Amino acid sequence: MLLPPCVIFTGGKSSRMGEDKALLPFASYTTLLEYQYSRLSKIFPKVYISCKDRSLYNFKADFIEDEVKELYAPTAGFTTIYKAIPDKSFFALSVDSPFISKEIIEKISYEDSANFDATIAKTSEGIQPLCGIYHQSLAKDFEKMLHEDNHKLGYLLKNAHTNYVFFEDTTSFLNMNHPHDYQKALLLI
Repeated sequence: MLLPPCVIFTGGKSSRMGEDKALLPFASYTTLLEYQYSRLSKIFPKVYISCKDRSLYNFKADFIEDEVKELYAPTAGFTTIYKAIPDKSFFALSVDSPFISKEIIEKISYEDSANFDATIAKTSEGIQPLCGIYHQSLAKDFEKMLHEDNHKLGYLLKNAHTNYVFFEDTTSFLNMNHPHDYQKALLLI
């Protein structure tokens, strides 16, 4: 199965964590971002990193710096990504979701088609907007959201032609938002 490129999103404030999540040590890697980049590079044909400032990271990768630096919302990353990569779609994944497996990625990719604007993971806890495929058809919608200062991905997905792929297991979708989530993730490695 041919997968689209992957974009790892790192441009958040990490306010609930109290420090930049992407820079936390993880597994045998210096940073969580390096861990994610390394493992996802073995799954996807191409991996990009969406960030505010590439100088924070001391490893070689294809970084896409947000054009809007003062906004800490995924919309800033999406609008820049659509301009930066030529692909018709890409797989969006948050840096703080290290347990999204190859099987999950492949299932979402298998369920996707050009007929959709997006194909997104969903669990009993709700939609997982930063785990799924976004198509170029949403580029203008993201621009509009940015100009209207509306940054709710759920709103966009609800009003787009979105395909949801349901997953029973919620453990794989653990997001490291708080220090206790990070400690739990370290135990699950």
